[in-house]
Amino acid sequence: MAEGDTESPGSKKCGPYISSVTSRSVNLMIRGVVLFFIGVFLALVLNLLQIQRNVTLFPPDVIASIFSSAWWVPPCCGTASAVIGLLYPCIDRHLGEPHKFKREWSSVMRCVAVFVGINHASAKVDFDNNIQLSLTLAALSIGLWWTFDRSRSGFGLGVGIAFLATLVTQLLVYNGVYQYTSPDFLYVRSWLPCIFFAGGITMGNIGRQLAMYECKVIAEKSHQE
Repeated sequence: MAEGDTESPGSKKCGPYISSVTSRSVNLMIRGVVLFFIGVFLALVLNLLQIQRNVTLFPPDVIASIFSSAWWVPPCCGTASAVIGLLYPCIDRHLGEPHKFKREWSSVMRCVAVFVGINHASAKVDFDNNIQLSLTLAALSIGLWWTFDRSRSGFGLGVGIAFLATLVTQLLVYNGVYQYTSPDFLYVRSWLPCIFFAGGITMGNIGRQLAMYECKVIAEKSHQE
């Protein structure tokens, strides 16, 4: 009974949904699933905003969800979110630079709110031209990184994610999967990389915060043994 009593407080510190999980592979799976559904939710909300403002246009025959979004967009965004969220803490671990800046859920939620605000601004705010909007969103995105991340690995991954995501989007638009109104950067809007950069930083912060639970569980188990 004494041993059981000492385990209960430690379990509560690690969080109710993961306190009993001690296998690294299972923890990885749990974090991946959580990140996937967060990505799906954000994709539905943000893509709906873009469609309502006629920023992105899908052909009528591919509209296949109650949120008026192509059916493949949320799963793809969810998968990308899971990969990004798992990659950030992995890179931190391999570089030997654990990210400790603003490591609490309140900061993560503020980061999500700022990201949604940046995406909202891309659809709602009217500028004289796309260049002004792009420069504004670029400043906001870098400000998001500076406020909630400030790591070199986070900035580098954000830039890489923005480049790859923009390249994939260019290919999708080129092949007629969907289109952007008033494209000014080949087939897309020039501010799109800023959105991808901010999204990468946001999902990286969520992934890092979730990874902290795994570290707590492993440390608790090691202490008990």
